[in-house]
Amino acid sequence: MANKRTLKRNINAMIVDVIDECIYIQDTQPSKEDASESLINEVIQTYNDLLSKINKAKGKGEFAAIVQSFEEKSDQFIDKLNALNQN
Repeated sequence: MANKRTLKRNINAMIVDVIDECIYIQDTQPSKEDASESLINEVIQTYNDLLSKINKAKGKGEFAAIVQSFEEKSDQFIDKLNALNQN
């Protein structure tokens, strides 16, 4: 990530993608509505946490940790979406 603006754009894109997929799952598989709603809430909480950390970050070390956290969370959300789509 080159800068804060780019990281924020990537976070926004990831959040929108996950929420869109959750809404699709809710529409096509009503039995999974609670699980997808839970994932949406988790994604929103992660979004708020990451933006708060970005705004408080002072140095490159803190910024690198935020990028690492974002990448880990992205992978976790992909795994959770795949699990929802499995059944």
